[in-house]
Amino acid sequence: MVKGGGWKVAANENGDATAPQGKPSTWQRLKLCFAHALPSAVRTGLWLLLITVPVSFAVLLMKVTGLLDIVAHLCKPIFGLFGLPGEAAIVFVTSCLLNIYSCIAVIETLGLTGRTVTILAVMCLISHNIPVECAVQRKAGSNPWRMVGLRLLTSFVAALALSALIPPDAARLASPGAAALPPVSGFAAEFKLWVADISYLCVKIMALITLLMVLQRVLEEFGVTRFLSRILKYPLMLLGLPSETAFLWTVANTLGLAYGAGVILDNVRRGLLSRAHANLLNYHIAISHSLLEDTCLFVAIGVSVWWLTIPRIVLAGIAVWLKRLVRSPPHSQDFV
Repeated sequence: MVKGGGWKVAANENGDATAPQGKPSTWQRLKLCFAHALPSAVRTGLWLLLITVPVSFAVLLMKVTGLLDIVAHLCKPIFGLFGLPGEAAIVFVTSCLLNIYSCIAVIETLGLTGRTVTILAVMCLISHNIPVECAVQRKAGSNPWRMVGLRLLTSFVAALALSALIPPDAARLASPGAAALPPVSGFAAEFKLWVADISYLCVKIMALITLLMVLQRVLEEFGVTRFLSRILKYPLMLLGLPSETAFLWTVANTLGLAYGAGVILDNVRRGLLSRAHANLLNYHIAISHSLLEDTCLFVAIGVSVWWLTIPRIVLAGIAVWLKRLVRSPPHSQDFV
């Protein structure tokens, strides 16, 4: 690979060169990027699957046994403090244990109003799929229980702020009369749907992780990562993040936390990112991630994109700066 302006030639134990002599062609550089990224992608993808599949199955059991409904019922009094109806607890608990698609399905089923959906959307975007994502963040260098506490606390702070800021009927659903699909009952039917969904998710995880790992190596090889770091350096400084997190920040906010944390782990393993900086990034993306896909899902049902993005970015920046201040006074080299 090109490093320091010259091609680094690898050699086997007998001293024989295993990489092309002289300056390689663009195609040769791309092939080596793929060859170097593939083993790490397979390892990281399998690790994500070992977390995602068991946790997803555990949530399925909670759903079919009625435990999920019990948990939601116990949470109902809390949501009255945010000016939300009791049914909002079911949406929030569903999002905490599952994903954004699931909580939108519950919202459509319950027929909640626009203002309630806006507040719930921000809460769910901060605190969704917590068992899987916090387990992934643990592997990426952060305390999982702190991540759980951070996401839940931030969700409630956001709900309190939005309940005071958003006037009644400030947002409307695009299709309030949309008919919900009838719920599937019985373990056999639920299990069949789960197998289909989890199979698709496994393929998606392996494909995306492989593409991300290859993309990162290519961006490193051709100097794009350094350019991206320079472009995002000052915006990230405002959020309390060092410039070397630029690519990882982009990954987490376009493809999601689980995929982003997988790439973070690979960067820490390769020595490209310190564990301290990885932890700071985790504090940010725990609150604000998947600004593209998940946000678009709520925009599609009529929620304002500004309410969905600005509160999360602001709260994520506050969380990182508080973490830096609690840890130690910020040093200039943190931003180099």
